[in-house]
Amino acid sequence: MGTKKFAVTPGFEVGGTIFRPEQLALLGTIVGEDAKIELTTFKQLYVEVQEAREEEIKEKLKAAGLEIQPAGFYTKNLITCNFCRGAEEAGMPAAKKLDEAIAGHAVPSPLKIGYAGCALGTSEPLLKDIAVVKMKDTFDIYVGGESKGLKAKLARLFLSSVTEEQLIPLVQNLIRYFQENGKKKEKFSAFIDRVTVEALREAVALRIRQIIA
Repeated sequence: MGTKKFAVTPGFEVGGTIFRPEQLALLGTIVGEDAKIELTTFKQLYVEVQEAREEEIKEKLKAAGLEIQPAGFYTKNLITCNFCRGAEEAGMPAAKKLDEAIAGHAVPSPLKIGYAGCALGTSEPLLKDIAVVKMKDTFDIYVGGESKGLKAKLARLFLSSVTEEQLIPLVQNLIRYFQENGKKKEKFSAFIDRVTVEALREAVALRIRQIIA
């Protein structure tokens, strides 16, 4: 009998991405002793279970308030800061909407999107593939960060002064462009190097103008 792997997250709140003790205890009880649980670098748990029990386990985890996402070559849940300036000032409502819009989309390679509620950037957003940084009443978007290997680098500014209304469509268009033009297993940072930030801006110019008009 085969196994299936999926991702589990509790979502996020003031204080960051937090699994409550009862959720972790319930997770262990539901998946059983034969399951494998892997801690990832993008604040998801990968859970591998017997294929025959997959849907049953997913439904029980959802009932416990946990979110289920596909594992592998997909956009990950939003990686956030701890919202230390408070939910409203740090833009948690906007972050939650963004998370719902971007998680779980198939892409050429796993895509990590970071969010920081202020310029302190405690969630290290510029080491993510796409970074969103709240700057008072607007957002700056960066692309092409890389946290691993000897060629680690910071993301580069893609667009500044993005409004909350423009934020989700713009990030969705960046994801869509990667889906359409990225090579299989090509890291997003390598994709940005290949197409260049300047060419990316030009390639999605019509889309961006429609968003920021």
